Amino acid sequence: MNQWTEKSVHIASNNHYLDDLFDIYPTVPGGRRDIPRSTWARIEHAYLQHNNLLLISELLKLDLFPLKDSYVAYLKKDRTALQRNPATVNRLCKRLYEMNLEDIFDRCTDPKETNRQIGPLFQNWVRRATLSYPVVSEDVFNSTTKDAILEGSDSSLGTYARIYLGYYREKGLDFVGRFNNQLVIGEAKFLTDFGGHQAAQFEDAISTIHASVNAGVVQIAILDGVLYIPRKTKMFRYLVDNPSDLIMSALVLREFLNSL
Repeated sequence: MNQWTEKSVHIASNNHYLDDLFDIYPTVPGGRRDIPRSTWARIEHAYLQHNNLLLISELLKLDLFPLKDSYVAYLKKDRTALQRNPATVNRLCKRLYEMNLEDIFDRCTDPKETNRQIGPLFQNWVRRATLSYPVVSEDVFNSTTKDAILEGSDSSLGTYARIYLGYYREKGLDFVGRFNNQLVIGEAKFLTDFGGHQAAQFEDAISTIHASVNAGVVQIAILDGVLYIPRKTKMFRYLVDNPSDLIMSALVLREFLNSL
């Protein structure tokens, strides 16, 4: 296992890992979703009148449907299917009528999941000078050879890397910096679970490590979360089997940069 990955596993297993990580990813539920008054008035009217078609039609306009059902996604993508599938509409409405209006409202206005809000948190942490390196604009970064971290959004950092560093991937970056005259690019992610979307996020970070770049550019994946739990998972197995990949927690990033 790569020494920086090994340090990350050790920190996750033996230190106050989650407590320390919260300084980087202070994930808190967002505010409740809004429903326009006119939309809710139509939903309330349809519910009280048992107008099944209107009730489902209005609820499908919201960001969050109040029921978890495999058929809802199809109806969201093809509203004409409502007219052709009355049994499905009636089945969904039967479940809705078993709830009261207050319950429906609460479910439709649930806050967004925290793992969909953590994207910019790593860059916010970097901007707070946590790594003890200045965060500078592109003009300043290009006009000096001093150690610095490039300021920018993930898309602008990706564009910079494509123009100046030979980064041939149509994907943004979370980190670009220069340390002891070595250029470093990286992708940062907080992986909250195994499989599904989180597995795809892991693969995305690995692709950044393996992307084509100019000679001498250091590529890292700044990953945190469940991947460091020593289990027989694909993520942890990858860490063991690929010691050449620079995969590390944000909590060891400063030490890594100081070692360059």
